[in-house]
Amino acid sequence: MKEKIVIANRGEIALRILRACRELGIGTVAVHSEADRDLKHVRLADESVCIGPAPSVDSYLQIPAIISAAEVTDAVAIHPGYGFLSENADFAERVENSGFTFIGPRPETIRIMGDKIRAIEEMKRAGVPCVPGSDGPLGSDSAHTLDLARKIGYPVIIKASGGGGGRGMRVVHSEATLLNAISLTKSEASAAFGNDEVYMEKFLETPRHIEFQVLADEHGNAIHLGERDCSMQRRHQKVVEEAPAPGITEAVRQQIGERCAEACRTIGYRSAGTFEFLYENDEFYFIEMNTRVQVEHPVTEMITGVDIVKEQILISAGEKLRYKQEDIQIRGHAIECRINAEDPNNFMPCPGTITQFHPAGGPGIRIDTHIYNGYTVPQYYDSMIGKLIAYGSDREAALARMNTALSEMVIDGIKTNIPLQRDIISDEGFKAGGVNIHYLEKKLGL
Repeated sequence: MKEKIVIANRGEIALRILRACRELGIGTVAVHSEADRDLKHVRLADESVCIGPAPSVDSYLQIPAIISAAEVTDAVAIHPGYGFLSENADFAERVENSGFTFIGPRPETIRIMGDKIRAIEEMKRAGVPCVPGSDGPLGSDSAHTLDLARKIGYPVIIKASGGGGGRGMRVVHSEATLLNAISLTKSEASAAFGNDEVYMEKFLETPRHIEFQVLADEHGNAIHLGERDCSMQRRHQKVVEEAPAPGITEAVRQQIGERCAEACRTIGYRSAGTFEFLYENDEFYFIEMNTRVQVEHPVTEMITGVDIVKEQILISAGEKLRYKQEDIQIRGHAIECRINAEDPNNFMPCPGTITQFHPAGGPGIRIDTHIYNGYTVPQYYDSMIGKLIAYGSDREAALARMNTALSEMVIDGIKTNIPLQRDIISDEGFKAGGVNIHYLEKKLGL
């Protein structure tokens, strides 16, 4: 077991990791920026180290500062959470080369999965269904590229190999604009990711976004924890997530889930991970793998009873998975609403001081948040300040509990997106289940 862990993140995920460490009897070191001295997990951690000024580029993205914090506190491992350096292979490598344990996949695995072209190649080898596409990077032969697009069928989407999170993409509806779109995407990819390699896929027009959670250890054991539906999105950013996904049968769940687990065994994956798919006309199409804990992991924890963050830590200590696939039973339904400090009408961030915070409660309600009365939301970071999760015996019960919880939640002093979340939960289309990834933007008129 790890004796002391550096939590290389902030906000609700940092507090979530701290709580998991406390339950496992592990010491904690909170690293923080100058703006985050009053974060809840910083106050609760056994030790804390300031690693730089407020901007993340000067603090949470400073690899030497984080490793130095581990050295001066005699920590043995570093947990990156999500965002920031969590999927940075160079960071993972430097952590390991410095004698510490990186609580996540091996650096080489992060590199493979971070390269979308190589990731697709690996998934195809493992039998994971993928979107029809170029099966590799696009070359300089324009005639071949045009012919390839005709065979795939318009519309197509041009994607940067090093992209992710909705960045580095361009949809093309006709042959006349294809070559120019490729040129623009390559230029943008080079500037944003330092890699101008792009590839082409069939553009699915009304898909759902469904992802499978996996856990794998270094001993070749891998399982899946079922799927989540993350289709309620705005500009490729998830707003509401739920598990299990409406309309997915147990037979399909086991079929796709086992392919994901087998892919983990094939590539030697360790830690928690998520396989993201587009789902259209009863077909799954792999798009990418996230090699970290997801923001929306609580809904999976609620329906399986598995503590994903604890399992990450135990796996990193070299332990074998504590679960076999037959141990995983999906029970009930869970829905998560991301609570953001933003104007619900124009989505502009709204930092400021919280004058009153009254969390929702009651049966089946979970709140993952770092805020408290008097806490000041800084302007430097992502606007998400918490996650409200509702669990019920079925989807209808979970929706009813979420509706009640949102009506109880009070956050004064700043604007939040709670009004938008209440609108979504009451929306007839969402209540029916199975909406596609464009539904929310159409509803909002975007």
